[in-house]
Amino acid sequence: MKRIHQIMEYVQEHKLYPNIRVVDSAPETKIKTGGKDAVMFCANSYLGLVKHPKLIEAAIEATKKYGVGANGSRVISGNLDIHREFEKKMAKFMEADDTILFSNGYMANVGVIPALMNPLKVTASSFFERRAVILSDELNHASIIDGIRLSKAKAVVFKHNDTKDLEKKLKKYKGRRKMVVVDGVFSMDGDIAPLPEIVRLCKKYDAISMVDEAHAMGVLGKNGQGTLEYFGLKAMKDVDIVMGTCSKSMSAIGGYVVASQEVIDYLRVASRSYMFSVGITPATAATLVAALEVIQSEPERRVQLRKNIKRLKGGLSKLGFYLYGGEIIDDLSVAPIVPVLIGKDEDAVIFAEKLYDRGFFAPCVRWPAVAKNKARLRLTLMATHTPEQIDGLIKACEEVAKELKMDLVKK
Repeated sequence: MKRIHQIMEYVQEHKLYPNIRVVDSAPETKIKTGGKDAVMFCANSYLGLVKHPKLIEAAIEATKKYGVGANGSRVISGNLDIHREFEKKMAKFMEADDTILFSNGYMANVGVIPALMNPLKVTASSFFERRAVILSDELNHASIIDGIRLSKAKAVVFKHNDTKDLEKKLKKYKGRRKMVVVDGVFSMDGDIAPLPEIVRLCKKYDAISMVDEAHAMGVLGKNGQGTLEYFGLKAMKDVDIVMGTCSKSMSAIGGYVVASQEVIDYLRVASRSYMFSVGITPATAATLVAALEVIQSEPERRVQLRKNIKRLKGGLSKLGFYLYGGEIIDDLSVAPIVPVLIGKDEDAVIFAEKLYDRGFFAPCVRWPAVAKNKARLRLTLMATHTPEQIDGLIKACEEVAKELKMDLVKK
């Protein structure tokens, strides 16, 4: 406990502990927090479905029919038909064989990666196999990193979105069992993985390919199928394992993996986080079914979201702010995460507080979540943000930057 005390002293002294604000309203564009109204620019409900009438109605009706809980592990007692309905519909949406639904996205990654890369030894030869290798982008999400650790495979990190570095490392482990895993859209930088080249390299060097579509599903691609659709790729044919979360575009909670029937059947009896966790509530499962239907029936939400992203990026770029995530090429090339580089941790904290004083809830992200001196505002957009709200945030950022006498053009 002494060590914990030392850590907390350091955190408090250097103002690293986050200001975890209490929100007492739905996480929409307008919220109530700390007794005041604010415009939220940090929610993950990218399509603005959190209070969609169809989702709310589905949750209520499912609760009336099934009650409030799923009873137990789905392997034993909690496999409700509403769970399977979502899995089948998600598989159809992604044009794949089947889906496995986890309690959340974190559990999906820490369950799937170990199950695939540290499988049971069932043949004599398998006892003599060399340790598997997982090649991971250096900016992959924490859940991917933890899944790799639990797998006991050899972790090999390649430079962010650097396919030349990836190929160099694939060559080094040519004779080993391998997996390449990347985020489709990276959670802190908001940029997109070069999937076509990654897929080509996986096929060339006989590596399993896995993509985490947490921030892409529902957003990228004409139909919202994510990074794969954006690049014209297909689940199973091009990417072996497609993972995603239900807490972003679908505005609920859960994690899923789409793959071939054989892989999904295997994961149901080999993934520990699936086998030893209770299934998601019936209300949540019904909400996901409804959300998937809305994603397909209301494409105008994606169109509006892209307009909002371009408006915010364009306005901040014009003022001289450095934005991660690359240039805006067309309506399909932008993600809903807009990271604005501030620099020093203390500057980012002050910047976020001044935005909050002006009525904008837009917290900063700092070390250890990102590298030292790379602290940033991590702005996220919803389809339901209005032009006035976006322009108001841009103006507030300009005012704060002038007040703090910031040198805006920096990397």
